Amino acid sequence: MIYTVTFSPSLDYTVEVDGFEKNKLNRTKTERIAPGGKGVNVSIVLNNMGVKSTALGFIGGFTGNAIVCMLADLGVDTDMIGCESGISRINVKVKSDGETEINGQGAVAGEKEVNLLLEKLRKAKRGDVVVLAGNVPATVSSDIYERILSDLSRSGAEFVVDATGKLLLGALKYKPLLVKPNDMELGELFGAEIKSDDDIKLYAGKLRELGAKNVIVSLGGKGAYLLSESGESVFSPAPSGKVVDTVGSGDSLVGGFLYEYELSGNVKNAFYRGIATGSASAFRFGLCTKSQSDEQLARLTEMIK
Repeated sequence: MIYTVTFSPSLDYTVEVDGFEKNKLNRTKTERIAPGGKGVNVSIVLNNMGVKSTALGFIGGFTGNAIVCMLADLGVDTDMIGCESGISRINVKVKSDGETEINGQGAVAGEKEVNLLLEKLRKAKRGDVVVLAGNVPATVSSDIYERILSDLSRSGAEFVVDATGKLLLGALKYKPLLVKPNDMELGELFGAEIKSDDDIKLYAGKLRELGAKNVIVSLGGKGAYLLSESGESVFSPAPSGKVVDTVGSGDSLVGGFLYEYELSGNVKNAFYRGIATGSASAFRFGLCTKSQSDEQLARLTEMIK
């Protein structure tokens, strides 16, 4: 079983406006609303690929209920924890000549809710994978990563950490299956500027030394780099195409990786599937389907022959 954890799931409301004007009434040309949050996105992609997972997180109010209902409509299983204070956030993105984003605060998770989450995750056992994705919002206890990872390290379950900065560094001692910084985040972890492929190899190696089993460094449109537990060191390009929306593309990479890893256990193949799936989501609005991931994987396979 795969469990995904999103500490503050959201309703993502994206609108297009012709010639947005500040301090005036603007009317939308198009609008789209979807459940969001990094772990939620991973669960949606896995579901699209035919792999079941359970999405966990903290929700509140009518927006929290809407998130659960929308995920159910998509076929995604949830085990969310309702909070007594606050409501699940609505994140607004206005696309016009540029992009403006307004993110809500989210439901407030107290000690009771945090303990409920820990209790639910104690079901995870050897052979299961838990995805911890995103930074910890101000509405959730700042030590929640440490508490979850301490429990998981005793359960035998594998886990993926998609976070940055101190959260990521603090997680490494628990030996995550996968970490996935981008090149800029990798440099920031070590107070260094990434200028070359050799720099990427060097600092990815440091993440391995600190405990990560597999490291993927995202390089945006240039592709990604893998340093695996077995010592494989691979740069891969990304399929070319018109980028429509990058929201969720990194989460799609994680979903694609886990899909193939669950299927074959081959980390290198999972890496290529992850790149293909991330690209497939970037080339459309919304998260990609299995056939769209397959199409980009076929293109990538031709590129790396």
